[in-house]
Amino acid sequence: MNIGEIARRAGVSRSTVSYALSGKRPVSDDTRRKIQQVVDELDYQPSASARALANGRTSTLGLVFPPAGNHYTGMQLDFIGSVVEAAAVYDYDVLLSPSGVDSDRSFQRLLGERRVDGAILMEIKLEDDRVDHLAAVGFPSVTIGRTARPEGGWWVSLDHTALVEACVHHLADLGHRRVAFVNRPEQLLRAGYESAHRGLDGFTKAAAERGLTVRTYCCGDDAASGQACVERILRDDPATTALVTLNEAAVGGLYRGLALAGRHVPRDFSVTGVVAGHWAETVTPQLTAADVPAAELGRLAVDLLVERLDHPDAPPRHHLLTPPISLRASTGPAGATPAPDAGPAGATPVADAGLDTAP
Repeated sequence: MNIGEIARRAGVSRSTVSYALSGKRPVSDDTRRKIQQVVDELDYQPSASARALANGRTSTLGLVFPPAGNHYTGMQLDFIGSVVEAAAVYDYDVLLSPSGVDSDRSFQRLLGERRVDGAILMEIKLEDDRVDHLAAVGFPSVTIGRTARPEGGWWVSLDHTALVEACVHHLADLGHRRVAFVNRPEQLLRAGYESAHRGLDGFTKAAAERGLTVRTYCCGDDAASGQACVERILRDDPATTALVTLNEAAVGGLYRGLALAGRHVPRDFSVTGVVAGHWAETVTPQLTAADVPAAELGRLAVDLLVERLDHPDAPPRHHLLTPPISLRASTGPAGATPAPDAGPAGATPVADAGLDTAP
């Protein structure tokens, strides 16, 4: 079924049908009702390509979301789902592009062929070629995460620095003096992923303020890496009594490593971090965490992008979220606190701590 058949049955021209469906030109109420009656009878659905040609819109948003490793983590899938659900409220479809760099073919097709009206970018780096390119060509976009120069951009982000600081202060208030930080994989930190860097900054700052002795580790996005990371933490400094993590995908392995080492959570060892709430509740004991509001971040990103599409001249807006720590069962008071020099050789105060990487 096409516009020509609708025009024939309604007794009007093809252009009149096009104007009535697109709203580009006024059509009398009687003519519009006649056309709509035929459309309803035929259950006509205009094709996306035809609609894009008619009104310059594809009714599709792009989600540029490269998997950080060789697979999407549970938290990443949560974000994808949240964007799709939020876009549906505005009657937009979502096209996923697993593009990692500016020269990526998928990313170039997304822009060059105008397959989408605007784009949401994720896995943001402090220096991000994709963000710079979209800004240079004036393509409407919003980022979930922020670059080193967020001024003048459209973005929504978690304040990873403040959230990790809050986790450290929570542990220090419980009496923990030797604390480890389990970050994202080493390649992401070296590539400049903003969440990994800002989380590390928050950990270092808060630990220095509280005079803690710390070590920092990178960890792969999987349970086996989490288990190996705990083994290294306890080998490097057996007096460690707590850890903070940004690595949601490794949490199950962190717990398993502690259990295999005979460390009971939270009696002997406390665990906290920045993790989506429903993932924090899947482990036993449930994880005390700054809950990542994936659904809210996705909704806010879509809201901003639709606002930008509907009002191209609107000034840039952004949202920086700092959810509170949800106290669950994985943190508790420290046991006997070791003296500052009681740890093994190589344990250092935070001011001198370097970057370690889990195997």
